[in-house]
Amino acid sequence: MTDWVRFTLPAAVVASISSPAHAVQYLTVDAAQKLAFPAASRFVENGGLTWKAQAGDRLLGLFVVDHVIGKHLYIDYAVALDPAGRVMRVDILQYRESYGGEVREPGWLAQFVGKTSASPLKVGGDIRNISGATLSSLHVTEGVKRILATYGSRTR
Repeated sequence: MTDWVRFTLPAAVVASISSPAHAVQYLTVDAAQKLAFPAASRFVENGGLTWKAQAGDRLLGLFVVDHVIGKHLYIDYAVALDPAGRVMRVDILQYRESYGGEVREPGWLAQFVGKTSASPLKVGGDIRNISGATLSSLHVTEGVKRILATYGSRTR
């Protein structure tokens, strides 16, 4: 065994074990769709990363996947809208930052439920800021607001 293999390989293994991976996928798109619309019999692609959730021919709502920057890295999230354009659910699909993951807490995400394109959606106003995750809080809120502005009145 060469000195390079004897010393470099164990060091690489130790470094990979001691350096935690911060990118965590919490939900796949399929799993998030099923959580948002458990009664859906199918999801029909509606362009880009949007799907119409249907039960037979009945529209249950719209499911949108998007991403925003946390502080440095992307946060993938999904928003479920009912046919009237109200938020039914917001889920964090993947979080890559080493801190600020509190934005995926159910209590924080629940603040978006019932919001519409007419809602202020302002961190420090109708949406609580999370200390230590200020940029993630702000950017997820802005992302949900953008989705509502884009799709909130066009879910039918």
